[in-house]
Amino acid sequence: MTNRLWIYDTTLRDGAQCEGLCLSLEDKLRIARQLDSLGIPFIEGGWPGANPKDVQFFWRLKEQPLTQAEVVAFCSTRRPGTTAANDEMLQAILSAGTRWVTLFGKSWDLHVIESLKTTLEENLAMIRDTIEYLRSQGRRVIYDAEHWFDGYKHNRDYAIKTLEVAAAAGAEWLVLCDTNGGTLPHEVSQVVRDVAEIIETWDISESEIHPPLINGGRKSQIHLGIHTHNDSGVAVANALAAVREGVTMVQGTINGYGERCGNADLCSLIPNVQLKLGYDCIQDEQLVRLTQVSRSISEIVNLAPDDHAPFVGLSAFAHKGGIHVSAVEKNPLTYEHLEPEKIGNRRRILISDQAGLSNVLAKARAFGIELDRKNPACRQILEKLKDLESQGYQFEGAEASFELLMREALEQRPPWFEIKGFQVHCDKVGEDCTALATVKLSVNGTNILEAAEGNGPVSALDAALRKALVNFYPAIAHFYLTDYKVRILDSGAGTSAKTRVLLESSNRQQRWTTVGVSTNILDASCQAVVEGLEYGLLLENQEAIALVCRVH
Repeated sequence: MTNRLWIYDTTLRDGAQCEGLCLSLEDKLRIARQLDSLGIPFIEGGWPGANPKDVQFFWRLKEQPLTQAEVVAFCSTRRPGTTAANDEMLQAILSAGTRWVTLFGKSWDLHVIESLKTTLEENLAMIRDTIEYLRSQGRRVIYDAEHWFDGYKHNRDYAIKTLEVAAAAGAEWLVLCDTNGGTLPHEVSQVVRDVAEIIETWDISESEIHPPLINGGRKSQIHLGIHTHNDSGVAVANALAAVREGVTMVQGTINGYGERCGNADLCSLIPNVQLKLGYDCIQDEQLVRLTQVSRSISEIVNLAPDDHAPFVGLSAFAHKGGIHVSAVEKNPLTYEHLEPEKIGNRRRILISDQAGLSNVLAKARAFGIELDRKNPACRQILEKLKDLESQGYQFEGAEASFELLMREALEQRPPWFEIKGFQVHCDKVGEDCTALATVKLSVNGTNILEAAEGNGPVSALDAALRKALVNFYPAIAHFYLTDYKVRILDSGAGTSAKTRVLLESSNRQQRWTTVGVSTNILDASCQAVVEGLEYGLLLENQEAIALVCRVH
């Protein structure tokens, strides 16, 4: 297939070098299965022998293999002054039992002399000897030419010689690595084009190279790949430039994880090359899972997803301005470069002080509410929204609060309970700090007074409210807080500053966010907690909501 592009994921090795990212063995296995389900053909599992965790990873996958992906072991060329057969590092690689091995070697003469402290000829021998040894042991080799672009710029002839030696020794892919991330797209295009032309002149007999996987056993060829880093902010652009010049393998990581500024982000690369350049990477039904896989791996590595990431970010297809929303409602092509559903994302209509009636109507539809533009409630909702945002409320990140606001204007907000007042008392004795909250509220005409302790005032207040309400609404026992954010809105006012609280809640199936604003942080928190409980009850009691709607 002339338009086949092979995706090579290195999240588990190169991506794991990202600052703040630490993977357990179970994390690595879970990520590998996510990538396998996405249809990634090559998954680099790590460097067996470099640490016990990577050894165990390959052993575990022998016991429970992936369904379709090739798991690849990664290593360097043998050490200077020895032989590959006597290098213990390579024995660990063979013990991993993978069919494919990715080997990296030095392309830049500076690294050979300064880092390896050896000669240029010995470096060529290290490349040749290691690949020939791996081939003699039945392994197939992908050769990563480390620091390729820097090496090519400083000593072109030597850099080319390293590739030629690797190809003659039996490497099936030659991957050009922009290891320092300093190359720009126009340079990548030119260098890849030059290398491709040079390769055409090589006289390497077919018997020297195992028939490549991608040719199905037909006449052997040398294939080029690309591996880019994002230090100049162009890792994805560089990879796309190389693809346009004919490389058949692209290496990268999910969400662009990696050392320093990260690697080329496969969540941007895959949809770009498949949906825009027409290459065949993964199946369409797998591409639809891209957003889910991106966010699942974010959860596994315990790093917050980038809401503004292209394609898979929460805001990638979010529309805020009223004119934009009106246009998108008529034809999504007006402000969207592709259908979000193709990569598993969705369109979102944001609500803010820049909203128009189109935003309100579209948001209502997202909540299952059909509104007529002529309905006076629409204008009332919009005016209320803008008034609250002028006070410091923000509904872009608090959609649950906005739905409650909307239902109140439509007289569809059930009166679950009413807060009459609360008190919070904090005690600090030595290193211990505890809080006691007392709440007074009314449920269906019944007054309730309840108290509870917590490890802080908001925790105590939340516990007291739940304790007071759970006998009336048992579902509350399953609600819990998942995030709590505080923003000072007018820092010049000092301790009298107005505070905005965003609070995320969950019922273990869905998550929702509510907002509160006040010059008193406890009052703002109470608003957000109360609305969080109300919205949870809204989700749990759809029949009750339907009854309220029919009455009105």
